[in-house]
Amino acid sequence: MLDYFKALGDENRLKIFFLLSMYELCVCEIEVLLDLTQSNVSRHLSRLKQAKLIVGLKDAQWMHYKLDEQFKLNNQHLYDYLMYEFARLDEFKLLKQKCMKYKNSAYSCQTITNDKALVINFLEEDLKPLF
Repeated sequence: MLDYFKALGDENRLKIFFLLSMYELCVCEIEVLLDLTQSNVSRHLSRLKQAKLIVGLKDAQWMHYKLDEQFKLNNQHLYDYLMYEFARLDEFKLLKQKCMKYKNSAYSCQTITNDKALVINFLEEDLKPLF
């Protein structure tokens, strides 16, 4: 249990966990959603994976991550509490809005690889600040 809290004790790792609780995402997708570098995202993902909160899946040249279902099954109360708190916080509401906008677009990992700035600009336009 202590490993979970240590892994989630960083704001960026908490945001990554939140994103992966909704969708399976590639490293590059997390990069643009959180505006972080690839090395920073990879370091955070490694820590979450080490704590057995997420799992990684190789897909050609991309690595995709998702919430570890075993974590969710074995820690349902903790998971439910985290989801409840995420739903209350404006910053996480905005992050969810941004992620859903990306997922509902035609953009993909390939688009991000070809023109990361295009995707970042798309995600930032017309977001409705909640705070």
